[in-house]
Amino acid sequence: ETCESITGQITKIISTKGIKAVYDGLSSEDKEIFKQAYSASYMPAKEILQEIYDEVSSGNEIRTVIMHGKRINKFPVGKIDGTDTWKVGEKVRAERDEENIPLNPFTAGVYVATMMAQIDVLLEAGHPYSEVVNESVIEAVDSLCPYMHYRGVAFMVDNCSFTAKTGSRKWAPRFDYILEQLAYTAVDNGKPVNEDLIAAFENHKVHDAVTECCKLRPTVDISVSSASSTKEIVIE
Repeated sequence: ETCESITGQITKIISTKGIKAVYDGLSSEDKEIFKQAYSASYMPAKEILQEIYDEVSSGNEIRTVIMHGKRINKFPVGKIDGTDTWKVGEKVRAERDEENIPLNPFTAGVYVATMMAQIDVLLEAGHPYSEVVNESVIEAVDSLCPYMHYRGVAFMVDNCSFTAKTGSRKWAPRFDYILEQLAYTAVDNGKPVNEDLIAAFENHKVHDAVTECCKLRPTVDISVSSASSTKEIVIE
């Protein structure tokens, strides 16, 4: 349900109506769940995103990619969709009813918090709204998530650049760990919602920028019907 929520309704809503529309479309009860998840997830996610930004801006990240390239023959890049979660995903995609994909409010809160955290990291570093929205929103909902929705996580990741393949494998476990250890435990322990954080989300200036971008969106979605991924063609 989590993956389907993100690549299904959440992606479509953000792509066509904007980030805040995800929250605005929830019931009163689901909004409270969203706020709990958002409040608990924003700072942990931002901590990792700031580290990623610092790694990139310092040149460390590209050095990591170069070093990975030098050992690629000894340690080939493996596929990342072999666990039970992604195997279940294959069955879900095969039986999917596009008109009845659920929208989990907790998932929405975590996902939107992470997206907003990246937006704030970039804005605080002086990037213009056009770049911030493209890097944080458009690439996710109009490119990456549709690929994942169509064929799964490996198809999405391994149709990207070598830098992206390396980075996703490097940073995904960090997000997993920090959300498990800090965000989800905060919710489980009943930590109060940070209302200032929610107010900052509701009144964020980026919403207007995303709304304007939605107006410029093509009327058709990205085509993802390629028979095979780049990785499958090269390696298999």
